[in-house]
Amino acid sequence: MLSRRQFFGAVGRPAAVSVVAASFNPLVLPDIFNALSNHLGSPEEVAGDEEFWFQIQQAFTVDRSLVNLNNGGVSPAPGMVQEAMKRHLDYSNEAPVYTMWQILEPQIEGVRQRLALAFGVDAEEIAITRNASEGLQICQLGFDLEAGDEVLTTTHDYGRMITTFRQRERREGIVMKQFSLPVPIEDKKEVVRLFEENISPRTKMILMCHIVNITGQILPVKEVVQMARGYGIPVIVDGAHSFAQWDFTHADLDCDFYATSLHKWLFAPHGTGMLYVRRDRIKDLWPMMAASEKQDDDIRKFEEIGTHPAANHLAISEALTFHEGIGPARKGARLRYLLNYWAAPLLEDERVVLHTSQNPEFGCGIGVVQIKGIDSGAIGSFMWDTHRIIITPIKHAEFEGCRITPNVYTTLDELDRFIDAMQFLLDNGLPEKYL
Repeated sequence: MLSRRQFFGAVGRPAAVSVVAASFNPLVLPDIFNALSNHLGSPEEVAGDEEFWFQIQQAFTVDRSLVNLNNGGVSPAPGMVQEAMKRHLDYSNEAPVYTMWQILEPQIEGVRQRLALAFGVDAEEIAITRNASEGLQICQLGFDLEAGDEVLTTTHDYGRMITTFRQRERREGIVMKQFSLPVPIEDKKEVVRLFEENISPRTKMILMCHIVNITGQILPVKEVVQMARGYGIPVIVDGAHSFAQWDFTHADLDCDFYATSLHKWLFAPHGTGMLYVRRDRIKDLWPMMAASEKQDDDIRKFEEIGTHPAANHLAISEALTFHEGIGPARKGARLRYLLNYWAAPLLEDERVVLHTSQNPEFGCGIGVVQIKGIDSGAIGSFMWDTHRIIITPIKHAEFEGCRITPNVYTTLDELDRFIDAMQFLLDNGLPEKYL
């Protein structure tokens, strides 16, 4: 008889289909992706097909002696992305003023076009940055504000972005206004209502997450953007964790400003990001680093940082190929499947609280779990010291928990290790050294 966990792992798993007979080479993927593209089943059915995901897992060069459940911080890149970056870096160093500046730099325009295609926008609306923070700060610092002007955000937004507004408060006398969100929340109208009721006559800007990094909550960006547009208020969307985590495009957001990191869910080289600015809003947004007046209408003014790492930027293309080979819909379904896989058995204990919605409309691969009565920071230390499992303790003024972010290379056996370690804590409590 199947155990509950075995049964749960088999739910939605279609009959085994031979995907690839040949041995897997992570650096040569066309045949693999051709086979995967013809794989039978809906995204939800494929989400639980371990034969399918075994092919994907082999593309990564991760250390399997530990379990990395903090892919939300930064994800490893598959072998094909690493090799592309090394290849471009080697070529750059042959004679950088020629090989990097004259040969490789122009090729970045092709990367810009591919990112635009994936997001569903014009290439002249995409800037390649170093991370989401850089893109968001360009927007947060790029609007002219006066003393007393208000910027609106939540208490759940990313710390670096809060710090950015705090600096403008100290330097220019603006006012940052924050409000709390329910955890979790599954009512779009309630989210829109909370944003709208906190708007005042002095509100000049709104910052909101697409998916909140400390709860995994997906927010109704399109509805908030359209509401705020009626007040003439721009909305900056923090998409650090959303791009390439599940299947969506700009049409689903309708925003004017969106920034993301590409080294999280897209698996691009570390230190790569993307900024989208609607074309008719580019001129009115100051770049963070100085650009010439002739660039006022050019999206590339937001890339004026000096010498660029061409190798990092060009290898984004391999990451896009890998992501598209899996299929965004299948990827999102798999990440939701993994969340439910580890959360379901733990939630059988009434002491366990999940601060993340299991409704696909409001959550995806990020889950925040709490064991009542056990300090989440101590759980993080216990997991690493005792089991070599990497998690992210969240200690917020309004709640606490452990952020768990597996990825497509994560195996069910690795999640079982995490489940067993959590079950140990439920059965025995923390060892004395962590108390």
